[in-house]
Amino acid sequence: MEFDTEAVAQKIVRQILERTDAKADICLVLGSGWGGVSKFLENCVKIPYSALEEMPVCGVAGHAGNFLLGSIGGKRILIVQGRFHMYEGRSAAEIVLPIRIAYELGAKAVFLTNAAGGLNMAFSPGDLMVLKDHINLTCRNPLIGVAPREDRPVFVDMSEVYDGDFRKQIIEKCKELEIPVHEGVYLQVLGPSFETPAEIRAFQKLGADAVGMSTVLEAIYARYLAMKVAGISCITNMGAGLFSGKIRHEDVLQESNRREELFSKLLYSVLSE
Repeated sequence: MEFDTEAVAQKIVRQILERTDAKADICLVLGSGWGGVSKFLENCVKIPYSALEEMPVCGVAGHAGNFLLGSIGGKRILIVQGRFHMYEGRSAAEIVLPIRIAYELGAKAVFLTNAAGGLNMAFSPGDLMVLKDHINLTCRNPLIGVAPREDRPVFVDMSEVYDGDFRKQIIEKCKELEIPVHEGVYLQVLGPSFETPAEIRAFQKLGADAVGMSTVLEAIYARYLAMKVAGISCITNMGAGLFSGKIRHEDVLQESNRREELFSKLLYSVLSE
């Protein structure tokens, strides 16, 4: 039986609204190392995924598995603490469930954050990359099997997935906070294994600046729902073959956590305005 993202999201939203009357203007999906922004949330209501019937549970270190509803700078915020990945055995339809839940709660914009491996030799671990475009190498699409509607076609224009105004604002705030920042193209793979040196060289030739295992399918689905999208990657390491040594998930988490406080200030500053 196929996973019905819309129907499941509506069931979960009904359960959320039984616990709180909070809605959302903006959704913030937190990748590894981005969790500190939650401390800035005013009037915070925390709802664990495990408390919601039919809500999948996160199975990856660094992903807490909670919805947080509150406000920042007068804007109603939904924070998604923990996303799902296809390498966990999830379908594309399950991956985008939090995006649909945010939409059903009223969100018109989504900020997608992640930890990524650098491909561009001008990058260094600890830098940020604001997504200006992406490459989908998962060979999956969350819109497969979705029935087209006159008011919501599945043939979604992807000419500018990542909102230009959001990109400009994030870059300006990074400069104010003295955070090294770049714009670039993000490439999503399935995972969970890290990439080989040959794959890294191939991705560079495709024009990618960073690689990771999330974000792209969420961005596609958000644009299907006519939500504005921003994407930010923390470059936690350089790709295989671009440095001496091995890549370990523990090291990725350590690097992303090292910059967590500064990145949280960035998100707070952007959301406040």
